[in-house]
Amino acid sequence: MISEILGFNGGPRGALYNIFPWLMERLPGHQHTVFGYIEDIRKFAKKKIQEHEDTLDPSSPRDFIDCFLLRRDQEKNNPTSEFHYENLVATVLNLFLAGTETTSSTIRYALSVLIKHPKIQGKMQEEIDTVIGRERCPSMEDRKSLPFTDAVLHEVQRFMDLAPFSLPHYSLKDISFRGYTIPKDTMIFPMLHSVLKEDKLWSTPRSFNPQHFLDHNGNFKKNPAFVPFSAGKRACVGESLARMEIFLFIVSLLQNFTFSSPNGPDSINLVPEYSSFANVPRRYELIATPR
Repeated sequence: MISEILGFNGGPRGALYNIFPWLMERLPGHQHTVFGYIEDIRKFAKKKIQEHEDTLDPSSPRDFIDCFLLRRDQEKNNPTSEFHYENLVATVLNLFLAGTETTSSTIRYALSVLIKHPKIQGKMQEEIDTVIGRERCPSMEDRKSLPFTDAVLHEVQRFMDLAPFSLPHYSLKDISFRGYTIPKDTMIFPMLHSVLKEDKLWSTPRSFNPQHFLDHNGNFKKNPAFVPFSAGKRACVGESLARMEIFLFIVSLLQNFTFSSPNGPDSINLVPEYSSFANVPRRYELIATPR
């Protein structure tokens, strides 16, 4: 269902709905199936929240939902508290939607890039073998010792440009910006694409190039133009989790497998299947050869 929702948002019907929601809600079509999926996932989130409420132990919170419920109880007499039921449902829904298909799409795209560029894949495996070996699982502590691998994973996210428009924000008050006045409650789309593919900020913005994140000594370097998780205060709440998942999953996979295409690396198409709200990578066949 989540895959279908993301595909809808990235396709032409999703674009039409974002522009003309009042019209698309009245017209027949596939969008109503997608709306049903969203409602089903919302019901799933509410069911999980209720299960947490029924088994909550204030002395031993188990996860995000437990911590939110405890904070809600602490602030129940605060009329301006953000810790209320509807915010919990919305946040769990956002974490669930944004934390599953987006991560799997990024991993799918990363593997397609590594198949397309076998030399890069080989260099990553060499670095992983030297630092971690094949006897133990990777940990986040290993990332600082794997500068090339880290650079490749950052470049995958930059080049993929998963959410080119980010998510819609809106202004809380009237804002003056570069001679323009943005009225209160105006919907704002931070154009992440314009930063991730900006000629002045990247040496080869239209090419896959891990050197964007490496200095002349081969050490990892940060780039302030790396903004795949949105911009401003309301950035992606799951950014740290996504970074960990992508690193641990890809490193674990490369420890154990070499990836190739049954039709050769030239058969891999890195152009997205859908490109609007989200750049959804194409599906493809791969061969995972045990090392």
